[in-house]
Order: sequence, then structure tokens, then C-alpha cells
Amino acid sequence: MILILEITVHLIKGFCPVYKEGDKIIIEDPKILVNKTDAFCTNVLSKILDYTTIIEHNWCPVKLGLTTEKEPDYAFM
Repeated sequence: MILILEITVHLIKGFCPVYKEGDKIIIEDPKILVNKTDAFCTNVLSKILDYTTIIEHNWCPVKLGLTTEKEPDYAFM
């Protein structure tokens, strides 16, 4: 089974020289699809890997506090 994950920047607190709101990162496990990704910063890679592992193993983002019951299909970081 291939995991396809779309990560969208919804809010930036402070200054980020790489991302702007609305940017997307598309991952087709295990590849980052650079031709479909707006921007990518290596500082975020370790965080993304943690969350993709959690989601890939069908752990519940609501129970982990990554989202709300109103948006169970999303995980926020």
C-alpha cells in the first residue's frame, strides 16, 4: 500500500524564509514529489517523518491530539 500525504502550510508564526501560507508538500511514500511540492525545508524533515510514521500505522490523530473530532482526516503540526 502506498501512502500519499499532502501537507499544507496553514499558518506561520514568526518568520519563515522558505514557506508561505498555502504551500504544499506532497509525499508518496517514501518519496517527496518535488515536481508537485511548492517548497521544502530540511529543518522540517524530522518532524514530517515522525508524523508520517504515525499516520502510516493508522494511529488515530484525534487521540494523539494532532487534530479535533471535527477534522479527523487531518493532522496538524
